[in-house]
Amino acid sequence: MDISTVYEYCLNKKGTTETFPFDEDTLCFKVGGKMYALLSLSEWEQGECTLNLKCDPERAIELRENYTEILPGYHMNKKHWNTVHCKGSLNWLLIKELIDHSYDLVYASLTKKIKESIE
Repeated sequence: MDISTVYEYCLNKKGTTETFPFDEDTLCFKVGGKMYALLSLSEWEQGECTLNLKCDPERAIELRENYTEILPGYHMNKKHWNTVHCKGSLNWLLIKELIDHSYDLVYASLTKKIKESIE
């Protein structure tokens, strides 16, 4: 999978901004100022294509049990975040669905005022 596919998909989601809040390598996608996806640019360049995504805790456990490419979130709250290895048996449709799920969780947590400013 190409990083530009993930980049364009995330950036085209309503209200999404890209930031580098931690360092010049960690790209974060945010909606309403809250992160829903993170990735390391240097790791993608080296072929280690991972994406950290927020996830419902019960679903996170289920995904980890069913897919070896989905692990507890690296450097994240492991109850609410997964690290998704984008190379391997996961197809783009599932990865898009996981990005959507992460975005939707974060969007739902925003205040009414912030949601109105996005729409």
